[in-house]
Amino acid sequence: MLSLAKILVPVDFSDRSLAAARNAISLARHFHSEILLLHVVPPLHYEISAIEGGAQFVSSRELSADIADRAWGDLNSFLSSEFDCIPAQRILLEGNPALKIVSMAHAENASLIVMSTRGYGPFRRFLLGSVTAKVLHDAECPVWTGAHLSEAPAMDAVPLRRVACAVDLGPHSRVTLCWGARMAAEFGAELILVHANTLPEVTGHGGQFFAPEWRAAVLERATEEIAQLQQSLGTQAEIYVESGDVAKVVRQAAERFGADLLVVGRSAASGLAGRLRTNAYAIIRESPCPVVSV
Repeated sequence: MLSLAKILVPVDFSDRSLAAARNAISLARHFHSEILLLHVVPPLHYEISAIEGGAQFVSSRELSADIADRAWGDLNSFLSSEFDCIPAQRILLEGNPALKIVSMAHAENASLIVMSTRGYGPFRRFLLGSVTAKVLHDAECPVWTGAHLSEAPAMDAVPLRRVACAVDLGPHSRVTLCWGARMAAEFGAELILVHANTLPEVTGHGGQFFAPEWRAAVLERATEEIAQLQQSLGTQAEIYVESGDVAKVVRQAAERFGADLLVVGRSAASGLAGRLRTNAYAIIRESPCPVVSV
């Protein structure tokens, strides 16, 4: 059984942020979760760098107070009617957005972070894209990111009927599959296991090629390993194994099966290398549906 007691939702009031918050509301209704609605006001020098020349000079203290007042107003009115029946805290912080989001998730023992991949506008788009990458890199809890595609539907318009789970057969695959299987079970959804095998290049007289029987043997071995993984965890998902670029294979699988959610793994340990695996961010950018990075 999957428990999502607290869902942290960072918002910047963009349209994509609005969609992410509604996804979180949908999840909170199902799991009876508390939502932590967080807006982080960037340090003042970020805001000053975005002000065009010719603006009237005000003191940094006055400007900071004005920004905070406006932010509180926006935060308190943000989807106010849709949060009526859901326990929610509205939190305003100042500082580095990514660091504040990660530290808040840790301090509150959040079960899940739900956020968009980017916002709108030249400044916000750059900032939120960087923030999302940093949160994916550092957060200890799973991170739900909305589909990166501009016309992706909101979750409340598309029920969870099929959950795709991408595994690399590394040490973290058990955690990834467990989370995906529990999410699928919560919604009575079909579970599909996806594995992309990046075959090494073999060079012959005609250029790069793979012997068909060798490629088939490699994919068959991967299928056997996935079957063993499923047997050890008691899952019975459909298996899709293909060779090629990881992000493209996973995207094609999500499209082929009509996945409403994609679950991918990150590293089990933080540190200088962070938790975000080499292929995870590419998968998120390519995915036609929301992605949970576990």
